[in-house]
Formats: sequence, structure tokens, C-alpha cells
Amino acid sequence: MNRLLLDQGRPRSAATLLRQSGWDVVHVSEIGMSRASDADILRRAHTESRTCVTLDADFHSLLATSGERDPSVIRIQKEGLDAAALAAVLQGIWPRIENALHSGALVTVTERSIRVRQMPIVRP
Repeated sequence: MNRLLLDQGRPRSAATLLRQSGWDVVHVSEIGMSRASDADILRRAHTESRTCVTLDADFHSLLATSGERDPSVIRIQKEGLDAAALAAVLQGIWPRIENALHSGALVTVTERSIRVRQMPIVRP
């Protein structure tokens, strides 16, 4: 099941579009977390077994330094995406990243690439 938590910087209506396609998606504004800290959003995603979708690099930084395996985070480095475009990006990349997300991953999506780092991030 595609369980996502969309961060504030992502269009709220993307959650609606993805739900219409059968995805289990919640936007932070729908659950009273519009002004929540990144750490609180990550905790919520962890508790609900959701993958965070964000534009914010802080999510990756928090998880990389935590040593945790979850929640997975998808950082889409494309500003100005409307709801339909964001939904299309997620649906398009999902088959390529789904397995990595289930085992804990930090995914970065740019115009030209998809980078996946498995968690936990181990430093020498």
C-alpha cells in the first residue's frame, strides 16, 4: 500500500488526487500539522508507517544523523509543481523506489535523476 504524508510545501490537493487513485495519502494540513516541526512530522510518519514527501532537505538531514531506518522520505526537488504534476511524478517513480522505501530509504528526485540511499546512513 502506498502510504504517504505530504509536507506543507506540497500541494494539499495532491493528496485528494492520489486518494482517487487508491493511495493512502494525508497532507499535514489535513491533520492539524501545518506548523509542526520537521521532527514532529517524521514522528507522525513513523507512527503511521507513512513515507514523507517533501521539498525540504532537513528531513534527509534529520534521518541521516538519527541512525534510524524509518520513516522513508522522498524529497522532490522540483518547485512549483501543481497537484496533478506532483501526483504524476509520484506515480511515475513509485515502481522504481517502492522496494527501497519498504526497507527504509532517503530518495531524492530531480529533473534528471532519482537517487536512493538506504537507511540507516552509517558513517565510518
